[in-house]
Amino acid sequence: MGVLNITPDSFSDGGSFTQIESAVQHALKMAEQGATIIDIGGESTRPNALPVSTDEEIQRVVPVIEGIRLKSDIAISIDTSKADVMKAAIEAGADFINDVYALQRPGSLDMAASLGVPVCLMHMQADPTTMQDQPYYLNVVEELNDFFAQRIAACEQVGIAKGKIILDPGFGFGKTLQHNLTLLAKLKEFESHGCPILAGLSRKSMFGQLLDKKVDERLIGSVSAALLAVANGASIVRVHDVAETADALKVYMAVQAAK
Repeated sequence: MGVLNITPDSFSDGGSFTQIESAVQHALKMAEQGATIIDIGGESTRPNALPVSTDEEIQRVVPVIEGIRLKSDIAISIDTSKADVMKAAIEAGADFINDVYALQRPGSLDMAASLGVPVCLMHMQADPTTMQDQPYYLNVVEELNDFFAQRIAACEQVGIAKGKIILDPGFGFGKTLQHNLTLLAKLKEFESHGCPILAGLSRKSMFGQLLDKKVDERLIGSVSAALLAVANGASIVRVHDVAETADALKVYMAVQAAK
């Protein structure tokens, strides 16, 4: 999954792809490099990010989705928690919803059910403005498993089949470095829900802490973590550096096939 942020303030690539044509071209480039999904977001969810209005978010993402659709049939996910943005994006050609609030914001659960598309449910403790203010868990894996069970049940109650649900532990969203490392090491424990797992580790601050690297120096850490995530059960990895991650995964898959 290649990341395409149509925002001025995302932590890694904010401001890089705010023009429609440059955003479309970058999406097509990521597809050529090996991405099979393009994840498009119009509102930053980095720590302390400022909120964006529904209308502005729609104006950011819909033209880009339409532009990609004119040139490619690659799968597109819409990274949003707003019901009206979900609707506009799916109508423009997006294929599924990627929600950092796990369909807990007003109207989003019913909207996702009415649209009939797959959904990715991410765990986040608190919200982007406070999530990194001393996050705490008695047992991070058990608490995330309980959260996923509750959200899957909520989805099924409104008619979203489990077969359309993807789970994301939300690396860096209300987690310390140790929480993130524990989740990566124990990713397979989320397979008990019977849903594919998405891991978004690319360029995260955990690598800044662990390796003392700035955002643009975290390539090796990010690719290494993506490989570990796949080895530990992830079906989808959300990344900025598509070509490098795709090459690493090809080597890994070739070795696995040779066993």
